[in-house]
Amino acid sequence: MAAAMQDMQSNTNETSTLRKRRAGSPIPKQDGSLKETDNDEKKVRLKCEEKFHVIQTGTFWLTRVVLLRCTAFIYFVAFLVAYDQNKQLIGEKGLLPCKQYLKSVKRYVGGKIDMKALSYTPTVLWFLDWSDMDANLDCIALLGLGLSAFVLLTGCANMIIMSLLWILYHSLVSVGQIWCPKILFQTPTWDLVIYHFHVLCFSGWESQLLETGFLGIFLCPLWSLRTVPRNTPPSRIVIWAFRWLIFRIMLGAGLIKLRGDRCWRDLTCMDYHYETQPVPNPMAYYMHRSPWWFHSFETLFNHVIELIVPFFIFMGRRMCAVNGLLQILFQVVLIVSGNLSFLNWLTIVPSIACFDDASLGFLFRSGQGGVKHQVEKVQSEGKPATTWGMQIRRVADISVGLLIVCLSMPVVLNLVSSQQIMNTSFNPLRIVNTYGAFGSITKERTEVVIQGTLSADPSDPGALWEEYEFKCKPGDLRRRPCLISPYHYRLDWLMWFAAFQTYEQNEWVIHLAGRLLANDTLTLSLMAHNPFEGREPPRWVRGEHFRYKFSAPGGNHAAEGKWWIRRRIGPYFPPVNSSGLRKYFEARDWPHPDSE
Repeated sequence: MAAAMQDMQSNTNETSTLRKRRAGSPIPKQDGSLKETDNDEKKVRLKCEEKFHVIQTGTFWLTRVVLLRCTAFIYFVAFLVAYDQNKQLIGEKGLLPCKQYLKSVKRYVGGKIDMKALSYTPTVLWFLDWSDMDANLDCIALLGLGLSAFVLLTGCANMIIMSLLWILYHSLVSVGQIWCPKILFQTPTWDLVIYHFHVLCFSGWESQLLETGFLGIFLCPLWSLRTVPRNTPPSRIVIWAFRWLIFRIMLGAGLIKLRGDRCWRDLTCMDYHYETQPVPNPMAYYMHRSPWWFHSFETLFNHVIELIVPFFIFMGRRMCAVNGLLQILFQVVLIVSGNLSFLNWLTIVPSIACFDDASLGFLFRSGQGGVKHQVEKVQSEGKPATTWGMQIRRVADISVGLLIVCLSMPVVLNLVSSQQIMNTSFNPLRIVNTYGAFGSITKERTEVVIQGTLSADPSDPGALWEEYEFKCKPGDLRRRPCLISPYHYRLDWLMWFAAFQTYEQNEWVIHLAGRLLANDTLTLSLMAHNPFEGREPPRWVRGEHFRYKFSAPGGNHAAEGKWWIRRRIGPYFPPVNSSGLRKYFEARDWPHPDSE
């Protein structure tokens, strides 16, 4: 009986061995060694992994790389705008010199540069030599351009680089005044500056970039410049902070519309938007003539994207990705149909946090040593052993999360308030802000056209008044609307606001006129056309107020090459000459062109 059992066991073992061989296993050597078999299996497995490149869900290594590169791109554009235009706007001879602004803040806080001054105006310019403010502004912008270009091209960053970018741009925004929308009131004589955090701004992209950049600091390792630093995985708290940012941006924009202009509720706002937006582009010319039902659909779709879709963030991975995709597509449509600076490009950035590595893997090339391969390797190795550095980083991430929660409280109260205020910060560092856009829509477009004459008598009916052309804003009826996004012409943008206010509310317009009277080359670099180039300066400059409308495609005006038609409303500011502005400039501590 025992012998029979042994025979059966022997047959079973032989059968099992034969099955393994049939399955493709190599015949082992006589010494019983299977080392070659193991090595071959490993090679086959590695080849399969390299072929298919399976990225796991739930991690954000690739998300971090995309977020950092996109943030760096916006920083690069913002610093480029600053380098090109800061000297003309806030430099020594700028329309609103930042040196005078800093002096007024210093007087207001007691004549000392201390924490009170820094809390009012957080800028490194406090600690630099003010004898050459233009050089200071250029150095800040150039350093920002260099650092942002490095992050953009390499996809590598650490907390030090991202902190420097944030500090540098904060330093420019803090002294930008109306050119970089400020949250403050100031008197015309600069003798008093009243700082208040609950004031409505013209636009919110400066604060939005600062909040985005602040979160970008905590995406990175402290020192390492590796694209995939294994011991510093992306913080889920920071990823959720980005998601919270896009949620507030979109919901705030949607709510301010419902509580604002009636045309958002009766679905007619898009009948006017394309023509009356600050700086239309060529596509806006054609979209303005869309049928009424299409404009109604656009307005309704806008409400869905801003009021309903943001809640997808809290409905799981797939719905969160749907939100991210819809928000990005929505911003692309806005980019195509208008010149809203880098605002829409910037709004795409936090939407990227709605995607994990598995969703963004297609953006990266496959291959040994690439970013995608490094992420696969990190995922396969599992969580690294916890170190003291990782513990400290976890505490820092939790602290940032708690800070955002605390600073979000007044923001949430503002969102649910019937007296909602858009584009406002409740803290001097602009870490968490409120957002919104186009709560009201202007139904007619008005423009200020600046003209100059060589005539000695501005009231002479025979005086020849010649027009200045701005870089992008409507002027010449035959000039095609410009296409500049994500770049931004700050002067053109503010001229749009000045057109539906008065020159008394925009005293910098008179400063601009004074500079044009002197044929000032620095100021004229902001203009597209100077009618007095190569000639003597104008004797008088005036502002005329016009109502502009798009011409009808295929109509008589369009056949004449006109993109616009216009009708004069009246004078915007009266004719002024250089001598007559001397006291006006002295009262505001502006350098008079004749004395330079």
